[in-house]
Amino acid sequence: MNQAKRIILFLLCLVISNFCFAQEKSSDKLKLGVVGLTHAHVHWILGRPDKGDVELVGIAEPNKDLATRFLKQYKLPMSLWYPTLEKMVEKTKPEAVCAFNSIYEHLETVEFCAPKGIHVMVEKPLAVSVEHAEKMAALAKKHKIHLLTNYETTWYASHYKAFEMIHSENAIGEIRKVVIHDGHQGPIEIGCNQEFLNWLLDPKLNGAGALTDFGCYGADLMTWLMKGERPTSVMAVTQQIKPDMYPKVDDEATIVVTYPTAQAIIQASWNWPYSRKDIEIYGKTGFIYADKKEEILLRTREQNEKEQVLKTQKLPENANDPFAYFASVIQGTISPKNDLSSLETNMIVMEILEAAKISAKEGKRVDLE
Repeated sequence: MNQAKRIILFLLCLVISNFCFAQEKSSDKLKLGVVGLTHAHVHWILGRPDKGDVELVGIAEPNKDLATRFLKQYKLPMSLWYPTLEKMVEKTKPEAVCAFNSIYEHLETVEFCAPKGIHVMVEKPLAVSVEHAEKMAALAKKHKIHLLTNYETTWYASHYKAFEMIHSENAIGEIRKVVIHDGHQGPIEIGCNQEFLNWLLDPKLNGAGALTDFGCYGADLMTWLMKGERPTSVMAVTQQIKPDMYPKVDDEATIVVTYPTAQAIIQASWNWPYSRKDIEIYGKTGFIYADKKEEILLRTREQNEKEQVLKTQKLPENANDPFAYFASVIQGTISPKNDLSSLETNMIVMEILEAAKISAKEGKRVDLE
């Protein structure tokens, strides 16, 4: 065989090898379905660039007009749309689904998917009630699926830096008080689409108003910071500051969560002049402030309370957004146990939210068993 033929044969083998590798890599993508388009956070997955880790195989949404609008907006093929979850699963065989429907419908999604071995990630919070959450957890355990909850605040690198400084570096001593702010001007004021508002402002379909919508962030972060410790009591005050706009649900909520040696104040609002998601952590010897910026603020007694600005490290590529993380959990490269998205953490979140609703209604502290 002459030199030219050898070169041609080598190049041909290289092309075949690369093709096979590409096919293998493609098959490694998580086959992901979307259940519902009415939660405005669905834009996260619809507008997500292809990172080679997730393949969107189908979208189940009964409202064809809504599906058409969103698919057109993101230049996605209409062939992705199915009118029902049953039809989408039958035709596309997803390994996992992300639920962007009403919070009330999370249970229905798990009831359908779990027996089929389909993993589920719901948009925050996990459920509308502890009763729903317990049914979902039982199904997940019985059928051995992952059941995760996604929060925007899970993907702030500053939160992981704070956790490391508290629990690995003892930078501020034991946690004594945490103040968590989550809110904006209000869902109507910021222009949420009507399909979202239809259930967001319904106490049955959403569980509550601002208390659920934004209170869940603080309950999730505090449970994680306390490494899964259950609180001893919960107190809450809710208001309808804008009853003309939000007649059925609260638009302002303050939740106080107590532990034997710590306390959290969770402020959830649809009344603030701008959007914010940030956290103040007061320890025995220092203070940390964190939000979505790639830095945190630190003040310690040892350094005469001088404020320091510390840079955070970027989260790993397989854990820097909900869908990369979901794929990594299913593939076994990440264990979700007791993290911000885990079922263990979010069952405690549901206890806190339910106790807060009872406390606000009855006007008294709710002690947890």
